[in-house]
Amino acid sequence: MHSSSTLIAHEAAPAKTQDGKSQHPVWKTSILFTIVMTVVVGLGYPLVVTGIAELVFPKQANGSLILKNGQVIGSRLLAQSFTEDKYFHPRPSAGGYDATNSGGSTLAQTNAKLIARIQGDVDALQKQNPGKPVPIDLVTQSGSGLDPDITPDDANYQAPRVAKARGLTLDAVRQLIAQHTTGRELGFLGEPRVNVLELNLALDGISK
Repeated sequence: MHSSSTLIAHEAAPAKTQDGKSQHPVWKTSILFTIVMTVVVGLGYPLVVTGIAELVFPKQANGSLILKNGQVIGSRLLAQSFTEDKYFHPRPSAGGYDATNSGGSTLAQTNAKLIARIQGDVDALQKQNPGKPVPIDLVTQSGSGLDPDITPDDANYQAPRVAKARGLTLDAVRQLIAQHTTGRELGFLGEPRVNVLELNLALDGISK
């Protein structure tokens, strides 16, 4: 028993260098490592990545903001509310297109309020374009409630209403939709889409 206790005490004692001085305890090394990694990972890495982004992708790094007459009017990453007939409308938003209230509806598919809301939207859209099936995206909300894009089908469904409100030919509006349709990323990721804000700005440009 005595020899075992002596062995344990000997192993627990701090290691010493050849000159007899004790080496740094583990806790000092741990604290030093934490400080170094905090500086490198918490400050250095974000600054480097932000700097590279500003140099390589300056527009995206600053929120993909859209300017008009030198003023910021929105971002191509966030939906805005458009309700006038002369504009294309985005998908419905549970949060009222408020970027600080991002999120989808928590209503179940069988919820009476959700069913009534969707049916009301379908009825209103069918009045604008009689005899045409309503694209599902036009009456359903995205997960964030801030989806800035609609599908080409959504845009073309709204084209007759927009053309009539602006006094444009339907072909002219559909040509504008085609010009603002973005294809799949790398040819196979995602779906073709149309940015609503950019399309509406283009409409304002040709309607002057």
